[in-house]
Amino acid sequence: MHKYRSLILPFAIVFGLIFHQYIALAKNAVPFLIFFILMFNFSALEVRKLKLTGMHYWLLFFQIVVSLLFYFILLPANEIIAQGVLVGILSPVAASVVVIACMLGADRSTITAYTLLGNAGIAIVAPIYFSFIGTNMDMPFMDSFWLILSKITPIIVLPLLVIIVLQFVAPKANHVIAKLQGISFYLWAMALMITISQTIDFIYRYGTGNESVIIWLSIASLIGCAIQFAVGRWVGKKYGDSIAGGQALGQRNTAMAIWMAYTYLNPLASIFPAAYSIWQNLFNSYQLWKHDKRVNQAH
Repeated sequence: MHKYRSLILPFAIVFGLIFHQYIALAKNAVPFLIFFILMFNFSALEVRKLKLTGMHYWLLFFQIVVSLLFYFILLPANEIIAQGVLVGILSPVAASVVVIACMLGADRSTITAYTLLGNAGIAIVAPIYFSFIGTNMDMPFMDSFWLILSKITPIIVLPLLVIIVLQFVAPKANHVIAKLQGISFYLWAMALMITISQTIDFIYRYGTGNESVIIWLSIASLIGCAIQFAVGRWVGKKYGDSIAGGQALGQRNTAMAIWMAYTYLNPLASIFPAAYSIWQNLFNSYQLWKHDKRVNQAH
């Protein structure tokens, strides 16, 4: 399967597009898939090596500042598009970013550190932004904070805690899990297929009459995806890991972004992260194909 892995993500996207109304019914399986994805990847991590660098802080700064900047720039033109761009850039780094980043050669400790910092940072900042933007501006900060944190913590923190306990209490069990970490890529493809199905199903149900907004949000998400991967790679290069920087800033937790749009903003704003999910995974597939081709030529 290794030689075909660059085709697996596009296949998952196409399959999700065609059979969206059936696959979308499995949406409750996504958190469990992500839990196991992270558990497999954290098993190979030496927790003691986790450390934050300037790269991590610059990437988080970009998300926090640029998301709000673009919101106010686009607000006079169209509020829904402005909200879509805000939630798309502000959304935390994808929990499964470790899978692709490490396949491409990123340092596992570097990318994991940003997974933790990025999710924690957005959990604090997002409720502040939503207190003056969106439909639930009257929600108290702490209620909003705990609501977002409750969505992030079980998926990000719990698998890390499980692996930390195993590394100290049952290192042999952790070693067995680490040897099987290649499975995480295929679990991610399944999670992607379900997420894409949810997105397309939503567009089919509620897109009628909003075609122009959907098109503009899709175009904006393509531009946003290109900018974030490019800026992330540029920042990462300054700190010796362009791949980690690109994936950390470019690969977003679109499922979380869609949930935030549904909860705090106009639901149509969720089209931005939904379309972003397609662009980022097509780009990831291209990167995997290019990486595998380079490795094969070297051998």
